[in-house]
Amino acid sequence: MVTTLVGQVLYLLMAVAFGLVLARLLHIDYALGCLAAGVLAGLLPPVIDYDAVLRAYNLNQLVFFVILPVLIFEAAWQLDPRALKRWLGPVLLLAILGVAIFTMIAATLLYYGTHHPAGFPWTAALLTGAALATTDPVAMVAKLRSSGAGEDLLILMEGESLFNDTAAIVLFGLLLGLATQSVEGATQPFGSVMLHFAWSFIGGLGLGALCGLATVALVLFLHAVGSALMVLVLAAFGSFYLAEQVAGVSGILAVMVCAIVARAGLQLRDKGRLVGAAFTWEWLALALTGLVFVIMGLTITFEMFSQHWFAMLIAIAAALGGRALAIFTVAPLARFVGPPISKPWRLLLGWGSLRGVIAIALVLSIPMELPYWWIVQSMVFGVVLFSLLVQGTSSGWLITRLSE
Repeated sequence: MVTTLVGQVLYLLMAVAFGLVLARLLHIDYALGCLAAGVLAGLLPPVIDYDAVLRAYNLNQLVFFVILPVLIFEAAWQLDPRALKRWLGPVLLLAILGVAIFTMIAATLLYYGTHHPAGFPWTAALLTGAALATTDPVAMVAKLRSSGAGEDLLILMEGESLFNDTAAIVLFGLLLGLATQSVEGATQPFGSVMLHFAWSFIGGLGLGALCGLATVALVLFLHAVGSALMVLVLAAFGSFYLAEQVAGVSGILAVMVCAIVARAGLQLRDKGRLVGAAFTWEWLALALTGLVFVIMGLTITFEMFSQHWFAMLIAIAAALGGRALAIFTVAPLARFVGPPISKPWRLLLGWGSLRGVIAIALVLSIPMELPYWWIVQSMVFGVVLFSLLVQGTSSGWLITRLSE
């Protein structure tokens, strides 16, 4: 059993390494390289029974207890808390109100666009909308840095993406729980659901802050780079586990707040010496991101495009339209809670926020017991491919035009 599991993990990581090689040789984004490597790995003789592994129940555990905590912690750790403070109001406005508006608009377009209430009910539309509400601005941020963009724009893009992803993941988890309960025949009153959501939200914030303070105290006490790295890894996984399994609150919120509080505390007390040890997160986040795209390549099939091509087109239109409407509805309100967001910046936020690893990870966690799991997965895969091939490749041109 153990040797089989080790062999499967090594096979997937070898595919990630091959994807990075492809990206370097073909001069493409590493996500596309890992996606291509996953497709090729699926065409090879079945070294592993990846179909059984990737669609088993434990994939949900892998996504929520291993992949998402690392990706959220790494993204939160990279943000400078002092720079984020200036844009915190607009970021929270876009993340909370923007995600809610986007999810409702996208779900409405998806539900009425597919026009198949039996095969694609409102629950499926809302799940898809929540998954597509996540954003990945990595490609846009890299191009902005190379073009000499100001720090304010970079902080706004990265901060909005982090808080946006966190809000979308929490919403997705709530909707997935409701969908699973409905399939199992269990129902809860709406008031009880909202009370649980409020407790999960507030409790996640509080537990994350406590874990962050404990992380700062332990790192400063040990006062060594190696120990700091070990404590940070423990904080990422431990804060999520404590929140989800012990306290019954939002693990994603706990991870995010833990990282922000720990980074701020170490900057204040240690003057950044141990903060620089965070370089370790880069390779871990790269490995897990590549792993998710390899899994996408393994699970993607020709039947997805032949049977659900129209649904994919509807999802692409819903993702673009919903994001544009959410940004241009919420962004003008930013001046009431912080610095205003200019119209060129709104265009960059709308077009440059790609769908990527978080969206894939979420739909891969949908259990097969839900009858619409495959069409939701197909829709999100289609949007991610569009983001990588069209939005990602055209973002440089948009930056050039807006900077003229």
